[in-house]
Amino acid sequence: MSGNLSFTQELRQNGLIITETETNEQNNPIEQNNNTINDSDESFDETLMYIGKKPSMNYVLAINSRMMEGLDEITIKARGKTISKAVDVAEIVTNRFVTDANDNQVKISTEEIMREDGNKTNVSTIEIVITRN
Repeated sequence: MSGNLSFTQELRQNGLIITETETNEQNNPIEQNNNTINDSDESFDETLMYIGKKPSMNYVLAINSRMMEGLDEITIKARGKTISKAVDVAEIVTNRFVTDANDNQVKISTEEIMREDGNKTNVSTIEIVITRN
């Protein structure tokens, strides 16, 4: 962690946590997507990292921070086009930052989601569990 910032403050500063009151340049509410965490959500799980549109290193540094704070297990979740980024993040974390961790547990599946036009579609998903030895 940098300086005297708490873990939550550091994630907010890196753009990984937003609040409902924050807005973008057009003064529109920011859309909640699968890579943001609403810090007022009481069901926030520190052991879970959803991969989205942000650069890979943002997720790598967030996972590294959590593991340095004492977490022994983190689950990376992604779906669709972000699956390859999730694999990249897991590899960077285990090979460069937390070298005493492994990512041997991988689960792949398919989710059925409702599109805006009302039709259902299938989306591939992946869960990678990183555990410290």
